[in-house]
Amino acid sequence: MVYIFKTSVKTKIQVEVLKAHINNNLPNAKWNFDLEDCDKILRIDSDDNNAVLKIMLLVNRFGFECEELL
Repeated sequence: MVYIFKTSVKTKIQVEVLKAHINNNLPNAKWNFDLEDCDKILRIDSDDNNAVLKIMLLVNRFGFECEELL
């Protein structure tokens, strides 16, 4: 399933900070940030039923906003 999030992540350096943590929490997921989009979109393709909660908690823990777009 593909999940889409609006975030406050703005730079590639910030993505790098999150990279290892996202990979550790969702090791089988495919994900990417679209920093060119005005909503700084994070897309995650994962079969993990808890992916939304995991990502929102993780991104928030690092001080970024993260909201699932439905």
